[in-house]
Amino acid sequence: MNENNETLSSGFTLMGLFTHDKGSGFFFGVICAIFFMAVIANGVMVLLINIDPHLHTPMYFLLSHLSLIDTLYISTIVPKMLVDYLMGQGTISFIACTAQCFLYMGFMGAEFFLLGLMAYDRYVAICNLLHYPVLISQRVCCMILASSWFGGALDSFLLTPITMSLPFCASHQINHFFCEAPTMLRLACGDKTAYETVMYVCCVAMLLIPFSVVTASYTRILITVHQMTSAEGRKKAFATCSSHMTVVTLFYGAALYTYMLPQSYHTPIKDKVFSAFYTILTPLLNPLIYSLRNRDVMGALKRVVARG
Repeated sequence: MNENNETLSSGFTLMGLFTHDKGSGFFFGVICAIFFMAVIANGVMVLLINIDPHLHTPMYFLLSHLSLIDTLYISTIVPKMLVDYLMGQGTISFIACTAQCFLYMGFMGAEFFLLGLMAYDRYVAICNLLHYPVLISQRVCCMILASSWFGGALDSFLLTPITMSLPFCASHQINHFFCEAPTMLRLACGDKTAYETVMYVCCVAMLLIPFSVVTASYTRILITVHQMTSAEGRKKAFATCSSHMTVVTLFYGAALYTYMLPQSYHTPIKDKVFSAFYTILTPLLNPLIYSLRNRDVMGALKRVVARG
């Protein structure tokens, strides 16, 4: 009880993604650029899809919400990290740390499920085109979106209380750039069995199941594409699928390392690098790979600029 009271009053200290050395200014500039580019790119996607009637389709409806999640996701973590670097300190209160933990797990969980369901949407569009209006109706899209948010919220409500209710040891220094649940677990004392069991179950549901859906969907898509008679169409489809799979593998792979690999394989440096992949880099890559390279999106952007 005394340890918990001390934690509530003193909070934690985040060590950050990089130290104040000669190259830190360059890394700070890169992360600043990535953050603003990600926010702008995702914001443009949400705006275009909502105002252009040509993009009022199930695929772009789901993409607009992916962009929204990415914007909220990166904004939960990166601004605090950048301000800490400029201020030369990384203090964070217990309440702020709990809120950050709750929000990032909710947004991350929602994106895990949404990416899996978006892969299924593409599978139906390419492999079962005649049944697409029935299988992916507006009602189904709303159900997909609602289930994604519900899955993310469930993850937050399950894991955050368990993580933050554990008694923390004397050292409140978090060797990370945000309050990530596995890192918080390493600071905790006492029995962690309940937490580890719940986390494992959540990770199986939130990572392996959606990733299996993604893998199965794109495998069927690639088989269908391989059977196309048009060489140009086959080449274009392969290029699109490979770029999508690259981003999805990066996102899921980094999360699988963080949440499912035994602690003996983890080091603070590895944890920071892998976490940076799915918290900083992926929100920038998603709009570039999924949307801004798309001819329909670029056409919508040109129409909006012409009207302006």
